[in-house]
Amino acid sequence: MKNQNSTLTTLPVTVTAVPPKTIVEVKGTLEGNITWDATKIYKLVGFVRVGEEATFGSITKTATLTIPAGTVVIGDRATKGGLVVQRGSKLIANGTASNPIIFTSERKVGEREAGDWAGIIICGKAPNNLPDNANDRQLEGGYGGFHGGTDAADNSGSLKYVRIEYAGVPINPNQEVNSLTMGSVGNGTTIDYVQASFGLDDSFEWFGGTVNCKHLVAYKGLDDDFDVDNGYSGYVQYGIGIRGTTQADQSGSNGFEVDNDANGSNNTPFTSAIFANMSIIAKGNAETSISTLFQNGAQLRRNNKLKIYNSFFTGYPYGIYIDSQRGNAKANAANGDIVLQNIVLAGVAGWGTNNWGTGAATNPRGVPVSDVEQTTAAPAILIGTQTPSDWFKAQTGNKILTDFSKTGISSTLWSTGRPTFTLTTGTAESLIGYNLPSTLPSFFDRTDYVSAFKDSDWTAGWTEFTPQSVVYIK
Repeated sequence: MKNQNSTLTTLPVTVTAVPPKTIVEVKGTLEGNITWDATKIYKLVGFVRVGEEATFGSITKTATLTIPAGTVVIGDRATKGGLVVQRGSKLIANGTASNPIIFTSERKVGEREAGDWAGIIICGKAPNNLPDNANDRQLEGGYGGFHGGTDAADNSGSLKYVRIEYAGVPINPNQEVNSLTMGSVGNGTTIDYVQASFGLDDSFEWFGGTVNCKHLVAYKGLDDDFDVDNGYSGYVQYGIGIRGTTQADQSGSNGFEVDNDANGSNNTPFTSAIFANMSIIAKGNAETSISTLFQNGAQLRRNNKLKIYNSFFTGYPYGIYIDSQRGNAKANAANGDIVLQNIVLAGVAGWGTNNWGTGAATNPRGVPVSDVEQTTAAPAILIGTQTPSDWFKAQTGNKILTDFSKTGISSTLWSTGRPTFTLTTGTAESLIGYNLPSTLPSFFDRTDYVSAFKDSDWTAGWTEFTPQSVVYIK
């Protein structure tokens, strides 16, 4: 047998350093057609306006800003930078599941916090129920976010596969910019696959408008997950709100907070949006303390006429609260204008004697459905001749469970990493088997389950649940 010799050959290798992305500062007002470059990072300094409207009704400049997939946009912390899309202008921000568009803090890993920048504000020409007075047609805080009109089909552009992180700033007491603020946005606009995480105020808020939305993720925001106001009448399907146990606002934090307007007036159009396949998640075990400022899975108040179908709530001290302290929400429920159908409320095993709170300072005691107003006097609520609890149980498909453990949801929903959202089956308390009413508008997929997910995870690829550890700027 012959000896076989091998010779090692050294090949030259050229290593080329990848240069850091150029940071482009953006200020002032944009006009015309602008397209950004995904190979650069854009920094919003102060309120950057897409178009210009000095006072309501005086649109002097319009613009279309196109942001390509994979672009990173950061907000200047010193000036609380934000992006305002004025009426008559458009934002086209279409990412992909594998290459989302990211709006985030300019700060380094480990330093980011809620309120590092302002957020995204979209203003449209669709109807709202504010007084027909130019001074009132401005988003709360008075920063020039004029909105409203008569065009229900108004088109403000498109947001798809977009993350919004560490946004939200207070303008005045109880008047804040949210992660995504929608002022009278019309249903010609696309809002689909949007995650708002670690925001200082609400994750998503609609002030009037008709825009339809799908696939929304509200993750560990400070105030409400989904805030609905001023005559919003659009449709939303597939949304999940997950809380951080210590993150709650001084005004009280809810999964849903819903008003016709601040005074509970009869101004039209009424807040009458339809939501379906929502998952509203707070605490997941009895031992975990939550802020005493946690309130309700859904606080339906101030003369609203909201409709919620095929949705799941767990971990709040109170599940549903028909709040009639201002504006007669209980009459709207009795008349069938507030609709809750195929709703599952689940407690947390061992969380007090009723699984809805211990009564201790760190865990306020609650109930699945509040039968009294949440005030010092705590007067009883009647919906017609029924208590809210009895009214809720009498609605089609509604169910109250002692705890969530047999519903098929995953305990990883309360982990610090990526949760498992899909459902398991095979239990009597499974969330599968509830058909969405066929009478709903064609916008809605005909699902057969309660919650935002069944066997497919639509968050895969584009969402991020630990953005504090992601390096955006090299």
